[in-house]
Amino acid sequence: MAAPPEGTPCWADAVFDDLDVAKDFYGHVLGWTFGDTSPDQGGYTQAYADGKAVAAVVPPMPGQEGTSQWCLYLAARDASATAARIREHGGELLMEPVQVADYGTMCLARDPGGAVFGVWQAGTHEGFQATGTPGAYCWAEVCTREPEKSDAFFPAVFPYRSEQLEGETDFRVHVLEERPVLGRMRMTDDFPPETPPYINVYFAVDDCDAAVARATERGGVLRFGPADSPFGRFAAVSDPQGADFSVIDLTTTKGEMPGTRPVG
Repeated sequence: MAAPPEGTPCWADAVFDDLDVAKDFYGHVLGWTFGDTSPDQGGYTQAYADGKAVAAVVPPMPGQEGTSQWCLYLAARDASATAARIREHGGELLMEPVQVADYGTMCLARDPGGAVFGVWQAGTHEGFQATGTPGAYCWAEVCTREPEKSDAFFPAVFPYRSEQLEGETDFRVHVLEERPVLGRMRMTDDFPPETPPYINVYFAVDDCDAAVARATERGGVLRFGPADSPFGRFAAVSDPQGADFSVIDLTTTKGEMPGTRPVG
């Protein structure tokens, strides 16, 4: 499998204080199965949907305990060069590029508006083995209270062109090789003031309402929806350990697709 183009969302993982609770929750809600938890890899545990790697869960390192959060990784040809561009354009490096055995090279960063993301230069681990199918990643959007900073930063670091959705909602889409790959949404007063900027990761499901029911049965909290849209029926959820994510049924759509206009 060829490495994805630079800037493509290519992997997602999350740190959980209680890995067993995370496995139970996501196994029940998204149908994930899990690989072996290897102590020599810090307990990093891959999740699978229909036998294909779609994400990972990992216990915290000492001192890292706290609220869980999903981290989206964007593909890079050269993680060190990407890290330099992150610094140059006002981002903050939370972890310098580090090689992870022969799997690849990673770094962690925060955009100027406060959203955390990862960078992944693939080695033997090329990222998602499936996208857009039930249980797999399908979309993500930067949720920020300072959209101007995000809008300037991401196309400067990655080879995106940007389009603004027409309508009342302030929503922008970053396009890579004529394919939308990442959204940007302005956080309104609908978001609790204590919610920090973050990248909202969407996982595909067969039935949004059923997935929400499974999530709340296992201690998750419904934050928004389920709601219909031209893109699918979706809902925003927090898992029992506080990690926010969304589920979407891509086959159940309603309404006309909004128009877009190029920006930048």
